[in-house]
Amino acid sequence: MKNEKIYQDYDEKAEIIFHQGDTKEFIKTLPDNSVKLIITSPPYNIGKEYEVKESIENYLQKQKNIIKELTRILDHQGSICWQVGNYIENGEVYPLDIFYYQIFKEEGFKLRNRIIWKFGHGLHASTRFSGRYETLLWFTKSDEYTFNLDDVRIPAKYPGKRHYKGDKKGEPSCNPKGKNPEDVWEFMQKEWDVSIWDIPNVKANHIEKTIHPCQFPIELVERCVLAFTNEGDVVFDPYAGVASALVGAVKNNRKAWGAEKEEEYVTVGKERIQQMLKGELKIREIGTEVYQPDPRSKVARIPEEWKGAANS
Repeated sequence: MKNEKIYQDYDEKAEIIFHQGDTKEFIKTLPDNSVKLIITSPPYNIGKEYEVKESIENYLQKQKNIIKELTRILDHQGSICWQVGNYIENGEVYPLDIFYYQIFKEEGFKLRNRIIWKFGHGLHASTRFSGRYETLLWFTKSDEYTFNLDDVRIPAKYPGKRHYKGDKKGEPSCNPKGKNPEDVWEFMQKEWDVSIWDIPNVKANHIEKTIHPCQFPIELVERCVLAFTNEGDVVFDPYAGVASALVGAVKNNRKAWGAEKEEEYVTVGKERIQQMLKGELKIREIGTEVYQPDPRSKVARIPEEWKGAANS
């Protein structure tokens, strides 16, 4: 197979492939069992500028057809990380991860974790509670899958804890390399925290913000890349947007493949990849503390005109 006859853009030096065009048709060109990790955030069918909203049934059928092709290209020891939110129709919430679970099960995948990604900002709802989390479904193709737990361990909360009985009584009970980050992740300390993935979503003041309205934060990708692949493995994003997943792969010495139908996003994505290769791309590094406003600042104080309003 000659890459130059199949891919629109191919960087041989860094082994990066970024295709602009139809995702399903592009996947058909990829070899069987060639990808170690598929990580993506597919369109949610909520009417964003890059999608045409349709019935939930039609939307899921199209995704099912694509997932069938993804099954073919995924390595036997590979993983899929499918990050989704909710589909909303007539004010009713349809949790997409529930619908996707059945599709992946029909393809023979096994769910290893349903990971919660918590973020602090988003649209404010008026008829229900404002949504501040999405889910990342981690599926494996088989029981023989790559899982580098030591590469993503986090500092133990109580590293000095010791066994209090048995043969190991008095010995440290924690793993010296750290603890398992669990399935609800939060980046809110200077190191990977112990519970929730609290990774800021990419809004207007985020260091990684581009023209994409629903951009993937790179640090969300990185933990998955480190845990589910080894150096030199292929990471593929079938809905690559502005190439956040590709950047996360390249940053960690993996091969990066992606497809995106919107030409303007591909243009921005290529620029970001080149900046990454030159060491010039601004990235919110893993473990960066989530910003907390100074309580003395004006925006953090209760407005004078609000005082006493609760009692009126």
